[in-house]
Amino acid sequence: MAVTDTHQGTIIGLDIGGTKTRGIRILHGAVTDDRTTGSTNVQNVPVEEAGRRLGELLSTLGAANAGAVIVGAGGIDTDADAEHLRRLIAPHAPRADVFVIHDTRLILAAGGTDTGIAIISGTGSAVWGINETGQTGRAGGWGYLLGDEGSGYWFGREAVRHSLDRANRGLGIDPLTRGLLDYCGLLAPEELISLFHGTPGRHYWADASRLVFDAACAGHGSSLAIIDAGARHLAEQAAIVAARIGSAGPVVLGGGLVTNQPAFQQSITHHLKRSGLTDIHVLAQEPVYGVLHLAQDKAPA
Repeated sequence: MAVTDTHQGTIIGLDIGGTKTRGIRILHGAVTDDRTTGSTNVQNVPVEEAGRRLGELLSTLGAANAGAVIVGAGGIDTDADAEHLRRLIAPHAPRADVFVIHDTRLILAAGGTDTGIAIISGTGSAVWGINETGQTGRAGGWGYLLGDEGSGYWFGREAVRHSLDRANRGLGIDPLTRGLLDYCGLLAPEELISLFHGTPGRHYWADASRLVFDAACAGHGSSLAIIDAGARHLAEQAAIVAARIGSAGPVVLGGGLVTNQPAFQQSITHHLKRSGLTDIHVLAQEPVYGVLHLAQDKAPA
């Protein structure tokens, strides 16, 4: 991807996550507007809804006169995925070149580096890296049905599995199960089965991830073990990427879950260091601001 001097006018940056979409307008290298709407990821919402929200957001940001739109999104696994999203955006930015990348690239760019390994953990999760020669590698990010270990949804699901396992063993209701039952408005762990397979979507269970962290803060051993397992999964994926691209970092941690849960950060850091990845940074700004780095010194005149 290259944003060049031929792009006239505004640059629009979008970060399309599982829960929300963040958009910024950049003029002469400075952010002049910053807006948020609901998710526009077609894996989460109907295409019509995604298109409507994108249209409203891009209109508000002044994309009609933009010279370039840089979009980071989850679920961009093939050229066809990127092209599908590009077609949703193009009618709302008719003068712009539209660049679509995986959202983990925004994490790395928001960390202020062109090379290294990005770990994203929010509603979903993925690991991506790039070395000095441009070789890339990724691990995970298969979506919630196939993986997304260490994501908000994964933690919510693990809380359900933990509670059902205790019920199978004839054990009493522990703090994590109590929190989960209260969150769901249920009386018994067995009721979780039909609820989980019923109407609540993945955002509902991703929101339940906080129950694991709340119980862990109170010293609940099983919740601490779940956090450690999620961190270990992500660190193992980072090690896979590091081996593929021959890089030891830096490693940038981003995404709403990992940036807001210090215990999770500490556990990931511990496992990364055990794998020999010691140059670790937690993202200090929203991933969408990685667009500023991607467009650095190439802003339109």
